[in-house]
Amino acid sequence: MDNRIIKYLQDIHIAISEIEQATEERGKNFNLFLSDFVYRKFIERELEIMGEAMNRILKIDPAIPISAARKIVDTRNFVIHSYDSLLPEILWAIVINHLPLLHQEVSVLLSQSNRIQP
Repeated sequence: MDNRIIKYLQDIHIAISEIEQATEERGKNFNLFLSDFVYRKFIERELEIMGEAMNRILKIDPAIPISAARKIVDTRNFVIHSYDSLLPEILWAIVINHLPLLHQEVSVLLSQSNRIQP
């Protein structure tokens, strides 16, 4: 696997791990997420990082086996360009419903490259 792809996968893995740690510390509590501006902005930033890293990966290998690769990039673009219409419910749904699968897929790819981050 291309070293640049490994680096971008590691960036995604770190961003997901940061989000998971934050949600574990706070509990998976949507009302807290809704009321905590800094927490929401933190999640937005990590999603932006994941989307940019995925965009770079797709430029190198459009066939990367990540099921929602294009949607991840689209989410990054939405967060950045449509920030004024971004609903907190959308962000929270991504965190709760979609990040676990992405984490699994990225972990598999990194373990195949023998370069998984702790």
